[in-house]
Amino acid sequence: MESTAGSGQRGGIVVGVDGSACAREALAWAGRLAGRAGLPLTVVRAWSIPTAPRPDTWEPGYVPPMADYERAVEQALADDVAAAGLPDDLPVTCRAVHAAPAEAVVGASAGAEMLVVGVRGWGGAMGRLGSLAQAVLREARCPVTVVRSGTTPRIGDTGQPLV
Repeated sequence: MESTAGSGQRGGIVVGVDGSACAREALAWAGRLAGRAGLPLTVVRAWSIPTAPRPDTWEPGYVPPMADYERAVEQALADDVAAAGLPDDLPVTCRAVHAAPAEAVVGASAGAEMLVVGVRGWGGAMGRLGSLAQAVLREARCPVTVVRSGTTPRIGDTGQPLV
């Protein structure tokens, strides 16, 4: 797992995740599309101490070292990827990036075929486009797909999933 922002990727699909239900749906959607298209998948999770999962070493009155927070983020990211039901043969790269979400995800979009995000993460009101989705629609360096929760694109009346 990479832990730095890096400079994007060449080809493939990038998906931004934050552990929310919308992000997990976006991850599964992006994984299915990448598998069908034969493209690698890069899963990016931005974090800061307030947004990171609580490390095992946390206790009241003690702030664990940054490395403990980073390990907790990497574990949460690995758990999300494992739960996504991605194709076994799909090349997946995970990046835990200590940066603002829009900065991390937009940076990763340079050179990608597509960037995928959920309609909203942990914040925001139901039915509204979240701040990350708004930012990537303005700033991404590749086409963007915003996955709405509870929706699965379908082809005609066959009931077959599009991705």
